[in-house]
Amino acid sequence: MELNVYKIDGTKTNQKVKLNPEVFDIAPNEHVVYLAVKAFLANQRQGTHDTRNRTEVSGGGTKPFRQKGTGRARQGTIRAAHMVGGGRAHGTSPRDYTQKLPRKVNKLARKSVLSAKAKDKKLMVLEDFVFDEPKTKKIKEILDSLKLDTTNVLFVTKDLDKNLMLSSRNIPYTKVQKAPEFSVYDVIHSQYVVFQKSALQMVNEVLA
Repeated sequence: MELNVYKIDGTKTNQKVKLNPEVFDIAPNEHVVYLAVKAFLANQRQGTHDTRNRTEVSGGGTKPFRQKGTGRARQGTIRAAHMVGGGRAHGTSPRDYTQKLPRKVNKLARKSVLSAKAKDKKLMVLEDFVFDEPKTKKIKEILDSLKLDTTNVLFVTKDLDKNLMLSSRNIPYTKVQKAPEFSVYDVIHSQYVVFQKSALQMVNEVLA
C-alpha cells in the first residue's frame, strides 16, 4: 500500500510513501485495543476522591443519650454512618488507578488501530514542516487546504514540535502527538490521522 505525499497547501506532490504491511495491514485485535483504551482512560484519573469515615468526622465523644427508657433505638455515637453528620460507610478514598500494559500488547494495539485506519482510507501524509512561532491561523489554513476543517484530526510528527502543539491547542478537534508515542485512544477518537513524512517512516520501522 502506498500513500501520496501532500504539501501543506493541499497540493499533491510526486512523492509516494510505502506503508509497512506489518504495521498497516494486519488483522486488528479488538481485545488488545480495548485493553489499551481502558488503560489510557484509567491513567487519566487522578484518584484524589475522598470521603470522611466515622473516624474523621467531628463529634461523637460520648454516648448521645442513655441506653434505655427513651423509646428510641440505642445509639453509641453520632459519628455512625446512619446519623446526620456521621461518617460515610464504605466511602471512596484516594487510590492509584495506573494500569501498565506489556510492551508487546501496547505495540499490537497501535498496529491494530493503524491498520483499521488504513483500511478505511483515513490516513494522510504531509511533507515535513515546522512553525517558527505558534500561530493558530497557520494550522487552520492547513486543515482548510486538506478539507479537514470539520473533522477530528491527529497530527503525528517525528519530533515534539512545541510551536505546532501550541498552534493547534485552540482548535478543539485537533491534536498533535509524537511518533511512535501516540496513544491508541487518540487514533480511535480521530477521524483522520495525518503523518509528517519522516514520522511515518519512523512508525514503519519502530512498530514493524
